[in-house]
Amino acid sequence: MGRILAIDYGQKRSGIAVSDELRLIATALGTVPTMEVLRFLKDYVVSNPVECFVVGEPKHMDNSPSESARFIEPFVKQLIRAFPGIRVERMDERFTSLIAGRTILESGIKKMARRNKNLVDTVSATIILQSFMESERMKKEHSNS
Repeated sequence: MGRILAIDYGQKRSGIAVSDELRLIATALGTVPTMEVLRFLKDYVVSNPVECFVVGEPKHMDNSPSESARFIEPFVKQLIRAFPGIRVERMDERFTSLIAGRTILESGIKKMARRNKNLVDTVSATIILQSFMESERMKKEHSNS
């Protein structure tokens, strides 16, 4: 079973997280300058089996796409073209930055380190991935009952 890799795509940098092979645990890989994301992913899949990419989908409270969707949609199309054999899924990313900020605050990280936007992006990607894996597990359990 291949890993699931999540991307919190941003205009400047993108947070990356990956599952373990059993798809139980989401682990932060870090951030990558957005201009280098595809190259990073190409290098990563050479030595790690990836079955699915999950890209955060920014939405407003009314479920309409947020302004940042116009930057993300072209990336998703590039991703699909660059990796035709790997499934690409979307995951609602509403509140991930807020949850990431809260998680970082509660973790006891010092104030200066909390200002590091790379950390927020990485934690956000991890939350997107964990949410996706939980959603997949719930779908599987529901279909088995």
